[in-house]
Amino acid sequence: MLEKRNIDGAVNILQANYEAVKEQINEGANGMEQAAILDIIAMGYMSMREYKIVENLLEMLQEIVGSAKNDDTFLDSVLLHMGTMYAHFRKYEKAMVMYERSLDILKGLFGSNSTFLIPSLLGMAKVYTSIGRTSKAVEFYHRALNILEMGRGDESEDIVVPLAGLGNLFIKGGKAADAENCFNRIVRTYAKLYGDHDGRVGMAMCSLANAKCAKGSLDDAIELYTKGLQVIKDSNYLALDDPVMEKIRVDLADLCHTAGREHEGRELLKECLLITEEYKGREHVSSVTHLLNLATSYSRSKNFVEAERLQREGLRIMEMRMGPHDPSITVPMLSLAVTLYHLKRDIEAEHYALEAVGIRERAFGDKSLPVAEALDCLVSIQTRIGKDDAEVLALLKRILSVQEKEFGYESEEVVNTLKKVVFYLDKLGRKNEKLPLQRRLSMLRTKYKEKVYY
Repeated sequence: MLEKRNIDGAVNILQANYEAVKEQINEGANGMEQAAILDIIAMGYMSMREYKIVENLLEMLQEIVGSAKNDDTFLDSVLLHMGTMYAHFRKYEKAMVMYERSLDILKGLFGSNSTFLIPSLLGMAKVYTSIGRTSKAVEFYHRALNILEMGRGDESEDIVVPLAGLGNLFIKGGKAADAENCFNRIVRTYAKLYGDHDGRVGMAMCSLANAKCAKGSLDDAIELYTKGLQVIKDSNYLALDDPVMEKIRVDLADLCHTAGREHEGRELLKECLLITEEYKGREHVSSVTHLLNLATSYSRSKNFVEAERLQREGLRIMEMRMGPHDPSITVPMLSLAVTLYHLKRDIEAEHYALEAVGIRERAFGDKSLPVAEALDCLVSIQTRIGKDDAEVLALLKRILSVQEKEFGYESEEVVNTLKKVVFYLDKLGRKNEKLPLQRRLSMLRTKYKEKVYY
């Protein structure tokens, strides 16, 4: 029913089953049969994103599985599903308990090298990834990969998931060569199973391109991304307006800009805009992101006039669709303010920056991070205009206070703002205020130098 989008029918069935099993529990039946039904109901509500209901069902399940014996029927699969749901809610400790217990049961039933262990091993690897324990995540991905290679062969499609998990971890850990090996295996596996022109091969090529990029081989990465994107298009593996396709195009455009191939990057961004306009309409809010990306591209090439045109169009669409006071309009508004600043039209730039600050203050509060970001833009503009130094210093102190709260007292953002505060305190001759902040800044600079050195 859910696949056919019959939501009301699905809800009715889930609710009826819930009422039935709840009645059984109230009458004293509190075993794995009831847990299995609750598990199915919970997964149904998960697919409908009814997360509050799922959390209540997990509490009921926890009571049952807590007293269940490891040889009880259905327990291993219920524990596995509970682990997945807890992980979704970022309750990683509870998720790990569920996965570990399901793994112990399955090892007892099938042995340490059974492929039945794979879902639990992958679940644990994902949890370790989420909590930042990379070495443990790598260990569990390797365990899963070794079991699959022994049980199903080293060219089985099943090896793709642990290989992709390992590859992504290696990229984050700065081990680009190891990541490249993982994604190369995935490309070869899909190509052998489905042919070189299958969409899965194209997707794997894009992942391999990401590893090449991390390795510093930008031109090789661009070539792979381009080929992968073409394979995905030609095979109709994804629709042109699919969010994954859009992300690949944007990632490739960003890579082209980084490699100094701005024209190629810009053409990709134009393609994103045209596709969005074709599928969603010329003035859909989704097109604004692409207008701003294009504006950024033109700004990087110092074509601020074209950047201004695109940003004004983006602002016009957002104001029309969202209204003049919605905080989302401040994104194109601040982008426009920066471009006007580069065009030396400081009064106009200040107007838009002030308007953005006001909208964000009303929406998020005057001590919020979005306001601090808008104030940072305003400070740069007002500094060049020649605003009173004391007024600029007051704004900088507001920014500093927010950054200390949001990023921590030793963050890079705080260091940069502290430099400006110290500069203005010195300019205003307020030595008593300057000295303690100068000492603090000196200590932070030393700390950052040590981090870079080691």
